[in-house]
Amino acid sequence: MEVLVRLSGLLALLIAGTGLRRVSVLDAGRTELLNQVAYYVALPALVFVATYDQAIGEIVSWELFVAVLAAFLGTVIAASLVHRNRSPSGRRSVAVVQSYHSNLGYLGVPLVAATFDAEVTAIASVVLGIGSLVQVPLTVVLLVSMNGANAEGALGRHLRSLASNPVLIALVAGMAIGWFELGVPTAAATALDWVGSLALPLALLCVGATLQVDPATIDRGATASVVGLKVACMPAIAWGALALLGVNAATLTAGVVMLGTPTAVSTYVFATELGGDATFASLNVFVTTVASVASLTLLIELVGIAV
Repeated sequence: MEVLVRLSGLLALLIAGTGLRRVSVLDAGRTELLNQVAYYVALPALVFVATYDQAIGEIVSWELFVAVLAAFLGTVIAASLVHRNRSPSGRRSVAVVQSYHSNLGYLGVPLVAATFDAEVTAIASVVLGIGSLVQVPLTVVLLVSMNGANAEGALGRHLRSLASNPVLIALVAGMAIGWFELGVPTAAATALDWVGSLALPLALLCVGATLQVDPATIDRGATASVVGLKVACMPAIAWGALALLGVNAATLTAGVVMLGTPTAVSTYVFATELGGDATFASLNVFVTTVASVASLTLLIELVGIAV
């Protein structure tokens, strides 16, 4: 019940963001400002605080890397089969990409931090790092190849953006401090912890403010398939891979919940830039986010029973 109440609060924030956009409180400029604060300040602070005092050997493992990679590739294969006959190519490519490209940063890590202990949050931050390095290049390659989009510079540009990603920089810095056991002054850690606590509400308001749906363009079958693959199939594959590799309870929990998050808002940007169906992409972000309130509630309860 506590988890359901917590996730219902997340949905309320999401709806609030949409409502604030409709009454012009969160216009494009203010939404972008909130987005910048969440992306460049709150989320890096959360990731850093989650990792700087952890024993790196306990949160990073080859089993975690293999399981995360298996979840991504397994979902890509499943999505390619499910959507193989879908047309046009712009819609098919978006359907495949949005079936695996997860909201690991804005929603995943903050949700885990609000629900589980520091060890699970630290492992979730590692999943974020692995996932970012896998899903961004994979998404660019798939959209370019399936749509015949102009690939010149696209992959290189996005890979360069990963190198300067503030969240990944915070992850590396936190893990380095943990590895060398350098420690962080208490006052600084407390301040960063407070800033990091803002990541989830800010992210949800931003997501809500950017979600737009045109009922006339809804393809119910395609969207239902994306939802099923994203919030059910992908975490199921992750759970199976993690269990098969014999990981500990914290790693299983972090991996399953992180890979059960909804489709990332960034997929709309990728679709727009690389020949995908942008309207379809926007709809799927909205629907998977709403559906994830129920699916994540169930996942959190199930991992709680299993571990």
